[in-house]
Amino acid sequence: MIKFILMVNRQGQTRLSRYYTPVELSRRALLEADVVRCCLSRKKDQCSFVEYKDFKLVYRQYAALYIVVGVTDSENELSVYELVHNFVEVLDKYFSRVIMFNLDRVHIILDEMIQNGHIVETNKSRILAPLNALDKMADG
Repeated sequence: MIKFILMVNRQGQTRLSRYYTPVELSRRALLEADVVRCCLSRKKDQCSFVEYKDFKLVYRQYAALYIVVGVTDSENELSVYELVHNFVEVLDKYFSRVIMFNLDRVHIILDEMIQNGHIVETNKSRILAPLNALDKMADG
């Protein structure tokens, strides 16, 4: 099961976070800082899977952006690794440039792909269908 997803820049600033298990707000900042420090301090030739406390971290770097996913021990790391890549491909397909001004759309994409910590959709066209419908209604 997926516990959380973080999008973080190279400076360690969280750009997006989504939690699928309850975490108190006061603990989120500490958790995010520790997780980010753990992933950003690793070298490029090291594995992208990290044992961390009572769960595992799966992360990928895309230019100046890191996507970190916290998963339970029973989750398949390779499937999550591919999910991250699929997520980035969907973002790339929908957004032509900067995504940070459209975080509401990024959350919609995540909601289409993951529900209650479980992967429910990987087909790019199906993931983007609700956003395309919203865009058509907005264009009128």
